[in-house]
Amino acid sequence: MPEQSLPLAGKVILIVGASAGIGADTARVLAADGASLMLVARGEEPLATITAELSDAGHQVAFTSGDISRADDVARFVDETVARYGRLDGAFNNAAMTQGGRLDQVPEEDFDRIMAVNVKGTWLCLREQARVMLAQGSGAIVNVSSIGGLRGSSGMGAYQASKHAVIGLTRTAAHDFGPLGVRVNVIAPGPTETPMLDETRRNVPGGVEKRIAATPLRKAGTGAEVGATVSFLLSDRAGHLSGVILPVDGGFLA
Repeated sequence: MPEQSLPLAGKVILIVGASAGIGADTARVLAADGASLMLVARGEEPLATITAELSDAGHQVAFTSGDISRADDVARFVDETVARYGRLDGAFNNAAMTQGGRLDQVPEEDFDRIMAVNVKGTWLCLREQARVMLAQGSGAIVNVSSIGGLRGSSGMGAYQASKHAVIGLTRTAAHDFGPLGVRVNVIAPGPTETPMLDETRRNVPGGVEKRIAATPLRKAGTGAEVGATVSFLLSDRAGHLSGVILPVDGGFLA
């Protein structure tokens, strides 16, 4: 496909939580769709690996480390993106952590860390990305919730509460930023084959298999399938979509 006809050609996109799983697979999709990328995660080694893979394939990719629960880190990696590429057209806020255990049995420090990363971290990313995009008068942001942000189930209460909160942040941001030219949407993946899904299998024995059995497509999703959805939402093809909660769940919520 000619470069100019690629859906994300000419767009600069920041992926937060890009070192593995959905984030890394989405980086592969967005690069193939023509985007220039800045990849962010806490660990530099896996970021360097995915960056080298994509750079060797001829894509424009850079990386930097950062913790989204720290305001100074978030401001820095947004500024580094703009310093490298001159603008910021899109962002995918994918960094998150999970947890298992009945609500009354979750240690306070675990609850606080989940909220710091999944909720405060998403808010900090939105705030700093909007700072750049609102000045430009354009941009698109995709946050990550979960099917657990749209319904409840036993054993992952703190995680699910955080993912409900991400949907609330997204809806509010769509109202706040839409009149100024910035779209904000959220995806809600179902079980997706990633390291986090393996962690959920350990934390909630049998829970993943039960959800897959209740999914009309009878399978877990892939990171590439989620990435294709993100690419669409960040592209001009989704130019009239904002405030949307889009399940990527094989029909689980149908």
